[in-house]
Amino acid sequence: MTGIAPSILAADFANLQRDVEMINSSAAEYIHVDIMDGMFVPNISFGMPVCQAVHKHATKPLDVHLMIEQPDRYLADFRNAGASIITVHYEACTHLHRTIQHIKELGAMPGVALNPHTPVEVLSEILGDVSLVLIMSVNPGFGGQVFIENTYKKIAKLAQMRREGNHQFLIEVDGGVNTSNAGKLFAEGTDILVAGSFVFNSHNPVQTIQDLKNAVVK
Repeated sequence: MTGIAPSILAADFANLQRDVEMINSSAAEYIHVDIMDGMFVPNISFGMPVCQAVHKHATKPLDVHLMIEQPDRYLADFRNAGASIITVHYEACTHLHRTIQHIKELGAMPGVALNPHTPVEVLSEILGDVSLVLIMSVNPGFGGQVFIENTYKKIAKLAQMRREGNHQFLIEVDGGVNTSNAGKLFAEGTDILVAGSFVFNSHNPVQTIQDLKNAVVK
């Protein structure tokens, strides 16, 4: 399965309903919602009210990525705001297992994200408990950054760990994703591609989402 999760961070916020409905009509499987607090990452995005507004119009599950410090404080709030998947950062969680279990108790799918400098091996003790692992292929905080090439090796290693452990989690990649690298990302073991500016800045976002979904190694 190949999945696409357009990042609403790159949408036109003056026409948010229109852009959510565009994703609804596309081949995308999820709507990716980036939450930034200006502390864990050097940028501020939006919080629960915008998440609720997206959920109000969405027919696709909300894939909420918490790039925030002390995410445990807000897990229930984002679940109540419509999150189907809640992803926290390994680097932000002192007691990651507890956080993952709390997300499960709230009825959401738990995910864990890794910054570019963090090796996938740090997740070896938690892979059986998560529904998704998000590999950041840029340094989090801003859209439109250049893809970090070492990401391919991290995905391949993570996919190997998934096979060897007989785990079922999905592998998601976020940052600098486009039709030039999508095929190789899928080939290495990625299940879901997050794309923001590449989708929303394109002439035909619905077709761009379909092109990403259909990407193969050439």
